[in-house]
Amino acid sequence: MIINRLIAKNWRNFQQINVPLRERQFIVGPNASGKSNLLDIFRFLRDIAKAEGGGLQKAINDRGGVSKIRCLSVGQDPEIAIEIHIADTPDASAMWRYSIGFRQADLGHCQTHLTYERVWREDELLLDRPDADDNEDPDRLTQTALEQIAANAKFREIGGFLRNVTYLHLVPQLIRFADSIQGKIIEDDPFGQAFLERVAGVHPSTRHARLKRIERTLKIAVPQFEKLEFIRDNRGRPHLQAHYSHWRSNEQEQHEDQFSDGMLRLIGLLWSLLESNSVILLEEPELSLNMGIVSKLAPSISRLQRNRGSQVLVSTQSDVLLIEPGIDGREVLMLTPSKEGTVVKPSSDFDDVCVLLKNGFTVGEVVLPQTHPKHIGGLVLPE
Repeated sequence: MIINRLIAKNWRNFQQINVPLRERQFIVGPNASGKSNLLDIFRFLRDIAKAEGGGLQKAINDRGGVSKIRCLSVGQDPEIAIEIHIADTPDASAMWRYSIGFRQADLGHCQTHLTYERVWREDELLLDRPDADDNEDPDRLTQTALEQIAANAKFREIGGFLRNVTYLHLVPQLIRFADSIQGKIIEDDPFGQAFLERVAGVHPSTRHARLKRIERTLKIAVPQFEKLEFIRDNRGRPHLQAHYSHWRSNEQEQHEDQFSDGMLRLIGLLWSLLESNSVILLEEPELSLNMGIVSKLAPSISRLQRNRGSQVLVSTQSDVLLIEPGIDGREVLMLTPSKEGTVVKPSSDFDDVCVLLKNGFTVGEVVLPQTHPKHIGGLVLPE
């Protein structure tokens, strides 16, 4: 299953979003246009679907409250709303639709209240809140039915799907200097601080199979690389160990603290793609990677996504990542800032883009230049 349409209102940079989504979806736009905030919609839905350690109130509080989520250019409308359509393919009718609206409670109340929550299975409306019980006890509206096992029996499939949303934006320094940092790990570990524990927590046979697939890629991407292994030290702590062909025998092996930024990020990226068969969120995966590797990411993502039945959403600033001729205009969302908030449209909605793509230009050549600041030619760094 995939999310084949996203509708949202008053979410961070965006007054309105109503866009179709493909199995492989690229998100492009200028700095501060909202690429990360768009991806965070899916993380938010994952967080409210958690029956334990999650839910609506925590998802909102983790983001600083309604005031930090609500679009600043929205005017007088206090409601934030999200709707997703879930289907087998991008062009199929929705098997499921889930929508919520919420707003800050009246002055003096710190909790957020639902303004509505609705669920459809195909054309059948299964849930429509507020209902009579909610009207009798308004405190019920501080929780979604999605997060309550007793209330979501008819649509539990949606919650299971959303809880499998995967996000990993691995920061190499958090792994390399883990012993020195010893800091608090953010819930769900979005920056890979506990990536080695994440690898260790997988069943040994699954872990071995994934690392073997990653190893085959590293043999092509990393000079003199030969083998990737999972090991534990004499204190039981997990490590990744790389073997290289080298004339100095005492330098044949390296642990993760000796890996380059690019190698660590590539391992994290490949692990994420192999980890989930739901929605995978990748934020600027091109960082620290050689351009030759970046140029192969789009077709590699497509192959892995087809094999696993997953959906991959990628934010990027790289024209090299988008040079694959097979990327069509529907697979790229363009974010355009305006005074009324950022506008989101598939690049296929722009006639000039469609004409150029039909004439053999790639998305990287056509779409990325349109996201550049208008007066970038006058940019001068201060002395």
